[in-house]
Amino acid sequence: MANFSFEEHPHRRYNPLTDSWVLVSPHRTKRPWQGQVEKVIEEKRPEYDPTCYLCAGNVRSNGEVNPDYQDVYAFTNDFSALLADTPQGSFQSGELFRAESESGICKVICFSPRHDLTIPEMEESAIRKVVDKWVAEYQELDANPDISYVQIFENKGFVMGCSNPHPHGQIWASSSVPEEPAKKQANQLKYFQKHNRTLISDYLQGELSQKVRVLFENDHFVVLIPFWAVWPYEAMIIPRRAMARITEMTEAERDAFANAYKHLTTIYDNLFEVSFPYSAGIHQAPTDGESHEEWHWHMVFLPPLLRSASVKKFMVGYEMLANPQRDITAEQAAQKLRDLPTVHYKENI
Repeated sequence: MANFSFEEHPHRRYNPLTDSWVLVSPHRTKRPWQGQVEKVIEEKRPEYDPTCYLCAGNVRSNGEVNPDYQDVYAFTNDFSALLADTPQGSFQSGELFRAESESGICKVICFSPRHDLTIPEMEESAIRKVVDKWVAEYQELDANPDISYVQIFENKGFVMGCSNPHPHGQIWASSSVPEEPAKKQANQLKYFQKHNRTLISDYLQGELSQKVRVLFENDHFVVLIPFWAVWPYEAMIIPRRAMARITEMTEAERDAFANAYKHLTTIYDNLFEVSFPYSAGIHQAPTDGESHEEWHWHMVFLPPLLRSASVKKFMVGYEMLANPQRDITAEQAAQKLRDLPTVHYKENI
């Protein structure tokens, strides 16, 4: 009987951050594709769009006018999923029917006044201003006693449900800790109590010793495909130094974070020579006034594209009913991304 191989045979991989598993089926990459093919729309956008509600000086849907901002601009979402003035309340009927009110604050962060840019096309100095804005917004929300968690995220591309192509992200700050960071909170705490080291510090050292999934390194950050990746080209940006929150970064670390953010998103775009869609977000400690030594913040990227700019990975059937599954291995994905040029493909057009 043949020896087991990660690259050839089905296997499960464990995610210690969420205490979950992913099924990996590398042999399925050989199957022909006759499924859905997405339309590739690579439109050329103007620097300014008079109909865009995020462009500087334009009127938003609620009648407010954006200022003539020159770099990064934040405002409270006109269609917030969470509302600060939600009255407290709860409902329970026996053990099985429970509900409770949820309040919070939702903000939009415009990365640039330029309507035609995305993060990989921006200068690192401009991305650094985005990082600074995230830190400032987090500090403000952290001081709010009604906020327990601050979720910073970006949806890029229409295929990810992004309703406006203007470069922007969001912050949803909630009165409770959401499911994903709550799982990471519990598992990182358990690991720290056992080893007196952060889970991610030890994981990062393991990745750096193996190198097979590492995409990029600078003095302060490492970009990699996680061993337990679910999405085809899922990636993480991890600070080398254990920090609970982004507010703990030094000036040099903020620069390095911007550098890593640009590098990853540039090779993403270069993979299929298209503006690569993804959902990305920062997971960090809750805003409860505790130091949370167990936390090691990180940024996660979840892109859907699989075989080309027009073939998307779907979570259906087994993935929705049992557990996530992927075909291409994390190591194969990392090798493909590592082999790409680091200069954005549009600069060569």
